[in-house]
Amino acid sequence: MRGHPASPNPHAPHGDRYCVWAPRAHTLVLTINGEHLELERSKNGWWCSPRVRRDGDRYGYVIEGDGPFPDPRSPSQPEGVHALSQHVDHTTFTWTDAHWQAPPLGSAVIYELHLGTFTDAGTFDGAIERLPHLVDLGITHVEVMPINEFSGSRGWGYDGVDLFAPHHAYGGPLGFKRFVDACHAHHLAVLLDVVYNHLGPSGNYLSRFAPYFTARYKTPWGEAVNLDDAGSDEVRRFFCDNALMWLRDYHVDGLRLDAVHAFVDTSAVHLLERMSADVDELEATLGRHLVLIAETDLNDPRIIRSREAHGYGIDAQWNDDFHHALHSVLTHERSGYYEDFGRLSHLATAIRQGFVYAGNPSDHRERRHGRPLPAEVPGWHFVVAAQNHDQIGNRAAGERLSHLVSRGRLKIAAALLMTSPFVPLLFQGQEWGATTPFQYFTAHEDETLGRQVSEGRRREFAKFGWDPASVPDPQALDTFERSRLRWDEITRPPHSDLLDWYRALIDLRRRTPALRDANRDRCQVSCEEEAQWILVQRTDMMIACNLCAEPRSIAVDGALTLLLASEPGVSVSDAIHLPPESVAVVQIG
Repeated sequence: MRGHPASPNPHAPHGDRYCVWAPRAHTLVLTINGEHLELERSKNGWWCSPRVRRDGDRYGYVIEGDGPFPDPRSPSQPEGVHALSQHVDHTTFTWTDAHWQAPPLGSAVIYELHLGTFTDAGTFDGAIERLPHLVDLGITHVEVMPINEFSGSRGWGYDGVDLFAPHHAYGGPLGFKRFVDACHAHHLAVLLDVVYNHLGPSGNYLSRFAPYFTARYKTPWGEAVNLDDAGSDEVRRFFCDNALMWLRDYHVDGLRLDAVHAFVDTSAVHLLERMSADVDELEATLGRHLVLIAETDLNDPRIIRSREAHGYGIDAQWNDDFHHALHSVLTHERSGYYEDFGRLSHLATAIRQGFVYAGNPSDHRERRHGRPLPAEVPGWHFVVAAQNHDQIGNRAAGERLSHLVSRGRLKIAAALLMTSPFVPLLFQGQEWGATTPFQYFTAHEDETLGRQVSEGRRREFAKFGWDPASVPDPQALDTFERSRLRWDEITRPPHSDLLDWYRALIDLRRRTPALRDANRDRCQVSCEEEAQWILVQRTDMMIACNLCAEPRSIAVDGALTLLLASEPGVSVSDAIHLPPESVAVVQIG
């Protein structure tokens, strides 16, 4: 895509000297390898030293006698968020992926994982050992939850503070490079979850340096990131440079941008538009496919429309309407945002159109929500899931769908996900119905902060009717340990049966053009609320689902060939005959 040219600040620390943006400081000292060097202030609030940066340098900044503080752009924090930074020379790593090219997003099957709980080791190197499983499953893209430095040794990563530094407990910069290089060697693209809408409370020293936040707006996390107030040019450059660093220096193939609906940006050029233009320019420079995926609950197609069409130029977005419609039908839950869903007609709309709410009234919000999606927008602009870290981990006890519904309904969920006209995403362990929950966990070193997080979590869930005493303590080590995957489950029934089902569905999607067709006009859906069946037609393919506790037969015109069946009793003749809670994939003609 053509767009605005990238415009990196010439004073930003892209050269070989130590520089830091600190317009609020009157004196600033660089502490490096035990030496103390006074810095000179240049225009626009940048302070620079003649000292040449060297790999392994340990350094920090003393501001008006206070500190030293880590570099806001620290590439490594080997001793955590409060300690000195360490310089990383990205040219010293030997990559083996010179001929790597990520597959198109339209052909993707994404697997979301959390480094700390994906394996017992909880490291980048430990995760490498499980990549063959993902290849065998049929995964094309690995999406890694945030890995930037955060407080403590364990956490989800969404309270990070050193956005340029891979977390030391996972293996630091070298560990992440080894992981990405290994993924590419296994023909797996890497997507990285990044958080630009807020930063964590512990180790967040950005305000000591510059106006990275603004009091003009409030967010659920406090003051908003400064995207349109005084000094915002450098703040916006900070986030865009961070995005480019992951793609350039760590060879990541794309970024998932967390909760972009939380951005408050009244600039003529929104941060997302600026970032997408910069990434497009880097893509042309590197000759590699790069993508940006936004998490947003706005149901606003402007996010994924091209910049030429006055959109933001983001490649794809998470579509929660699909998850909510599917989850509420399967579980019958109606609390919170599930109030707006629960009927098969909602699920049919989600599969056919993407957005369930596209300018129509929302009972949960008590207002209209969303905007109509133009018919020409292809389905690959949407990433959909039956489960993800949010929808599991933000439950009181972190229950997976496998804890809530029958095996038959799990297979229905898998079939509707893998045959949709959208990009499917699986959450770690979903493919075998893992028994382990995914609970919210932290390891804040500040005991007061840790206690506040634990108490706040209980208060939050009390509002939803859950017993506060049943909410796991995020600070407890057991909460983290319970969330680790148990890989020995995959060879035992019923887990092995569900795993085989996912493998078969993913393989069928890969081999069948109709199931990869992103044209939403060629996806037809019918349903019967009382009989509790839904039928999805993708050109010459049909996916028939029976959610009822009784058998159902769905009459269909044409000769039918059964391709996949979730239960032995499924059959086809002049109709599709489905046992209770079962699904069939059939070919017409």
